[in-house]
Amino acid sequence: MCLECGCGLPGPTRIDGKPADEVPSPLVEGADAPDHSHAHSHDHGHEHSHPHDHDHDHPHDHPHSHDHPHDHRQIDIHQAIFTANDRLAERNRGFFRGKDVFVLNVVSSPGSGKTMLLTKTIEALGADARVGVIVGDLETDNDARRLRTTGAPVVQISTGTLCHLDAEMVARAVGSMDLKTLDILVIENVGNLVCPSGFDLGEDLRVALLSVTEGEDKPLKYPPLFRFADAVIVSKMDLAVACEFDRDAALANIRRVNPRADVFEVSAKTGQGIDIWCDYLSRLRGVRDSLRP
Repeated sequence: MCLECGCGLPGPTRIDGKPADEVPSPLVEGADAPDHSHAHSHDHGHEHSHPHDHDHDHPHDHPHSHDHPHDHRQIDIHQAIFTANDRLAERNRGFFRGKDVFVLNVVSSPGSGKTMLLTKTIEALGADARVGVIVGDLETDNDARRLRTTGAPVVQISTGTLCHLDAEMVARAVGSMDLKTLDILVIENVGNLVCPSGFDLGEDLRVALLSVTEGEDKPLKYPPLFRFADAVIVSKMDLAVACEFDRDAALANIRRVNPRADVFEVSAKTGQGIDIWCDYLSRLRGVRDSLRP
């Protein structure tokens, strides 16, 4: 169960229709991989502001005595739980860098335009960069099928009941890909504004999307998603006027939460900002070692 939102127990995760544990991966086989409790892991200073205080009343009809004192202590279990995912995320990162593949983790709410943005990004990059995609969804392979029309290799992760991808799922998925043929690997995370922000997948660049249809205050309502992003894309700019989107307020809210993020205003439908976004990716490919520890 996810510690942040209490989502469903781990379900039968599948990769391109096969049970995940039946998909061989050089990153997992023989590795000390995380268990399926899907603990949140962070190697870059994620904060958890929610207290873990639980009061329980235990009524008893029968008297009984205790010789030991009732010394109730709060134990912070996050660090121990996060270690497994951290370890495999670092293994992923080293593996990707050894293969000279630049990796993006794209996170947003459902319907923000991730798939359309990635389609246009792949098309715009063209021969300049060979792109592969890992798509995460609870069910269906609709997004994966749409992305395959670009000619890019795509692997589908179906998480069942889980609202996020973790490092082991990604490690399994890349076992189905020939990374030697790729320059960029994009991980399209499960649409969710909470849980995916807590999982390091081994990426070089974490990208958060905010569509104009969601309103200007999303960065303030869901700060972890935007706080830990390296880049923020404001998507569907072609709808900004119709949605009465307050651009200045949105940009101010993003800066308030994360003043260091690179911000892009994009419309996948009209092509606005796509070239600027793709130029940014091309530049970062050469300096990826400075992005994350």
